[in-house]
Amino acid sequence: MALAGKGGIQSVSFDLGKRELQAIHRSEPEQVLALLSPLKLGTVLRDSSELPQEATGLHETTFSVSAMDCVSEENIVRLALAEVPGISSLTFNLAKRELKVVHQGEAIRILERLRPLRLGAEMRESHLLASPEGSRTLRSTCSVPKMDCPSEENMIRMAFGDVVGVKSLAFDLPNRKLEVVHESDAQVLLDRLAPLNLGATLKDSAPLSATAQIPTSSSQDDADEARTLRLLLMINGVMFFLELALGLVAQSTGLIADSLDMFADAAVYGLALYAVGKAASLKVRAARVAGWLQLLLALGALAEVMRRFLFGSEPESVLMMGVGVLALAANVTCLVLISKKRDRGAHMTASYIFSANDVIANLGVIAAGVLVALTGSPYPDLIIGTIIGVVVMNGARRILQLR
Repeated sequence: MALAGKGGIQSVSFDLGKRELQAIHRSEPEQVLALLSPLKLGTVLRDSSELPQEATGLHETTFSVSAMDCVSEENIVRLALAEVPGISSLTFNLAKRELKVVHQGEAIRILERLRPLRLGAEMRESHLLASPEGSRTLRSTCSVPKMDCPSEENMIRMAFGDVVGVKSLAFDLPNRKLEVVHESDAQVLLDRLAPLNLGATLKDSAPLSATAQIPTSSSQDDADEARTLRLLLMINGVMFFLELALGLVAQSTGLIADSLDMFADAAVYGLALYAVGKAASLKVRAARVAGWLQLLLALGALAEVMRRFLFGSEPESVLMMGVGVLALAANVTCLVLISKKRDRGAHMTASYIFSANDVIANLGVIAAGVLVALTGSPYPDLIIGTIIGVVVMNGARRILQLR
């Protein structure tokens, strides 16, 4: 986290046994040491040497993987290469059983990771895409039509987590745009966005002027946002269990489904906190665990709606409205907390919009409780439960599309 996107860092490798850190970078070694010093881990500079162009340039290597013919083998390969430093992108062609890797350093390192998988991996060709002397810093703008909430933003951040040369990400959720400052080819960005199925396309890409400022955030801002995220996680986590339990007591599918919306929020905030400083593979695993759990809960809520529709239910309108008001108060509190920091970046602004939508869902539950009380019918509760359940399930689907 201390070195992420800073100091011209291109790749970082760790040797915990020897308690050593090796970084490939473009800045002076003293600048890298200055980034590590505040961590108070006893960091000292042992040596620094210049690498040859072949070691620091960006390569594209094509591998033939004769036994790779389905998604399961693709996922095995992704897992095997997740911890290899310097890899910018992986492009799979299952029909031709080929793998293209954009990376820094020697291609033999990648082949050594592939051979133990016994998929018949062989290196076909490798060529230099760009050398450090010839590389440029680019600002690329992507249109992402299906990016409209923090969950999609977090998915994109994780997808770019280990892409070499990405210096900053700027999200514009209202206009569904993403701006990336990077050194790699713009196609690498699209290769990472494509598996998310968010409809991403490249609008423009141009060299960044030498005097342009690259957005950065201070450590204090990061710490403030982390504290806010922890508080939001606590509120949403407590309300998930409380609303789920009382929803079962009240026989209200609206409350049960709304509790899952609370869980979806908690998963977004918890994932953001857990993934900080973790390897890209752990970020993807954390996202998939949260996605599967969210999907199972959403399916359970929809199954409960169907069961109550077929066998009948008698939702308690007073308890529905009471718990709905409590959930509304919790989400309004979240809204106030986020509003104090929504100008610190697109992520916090998006979280503000996301919580505002949650307030609308709470009002829907309260309105359903009023209608149940006035009509004596369970259908308003079943309708609001179905709507919220489908929304939560769709969010889980998008998370699970992350590779």
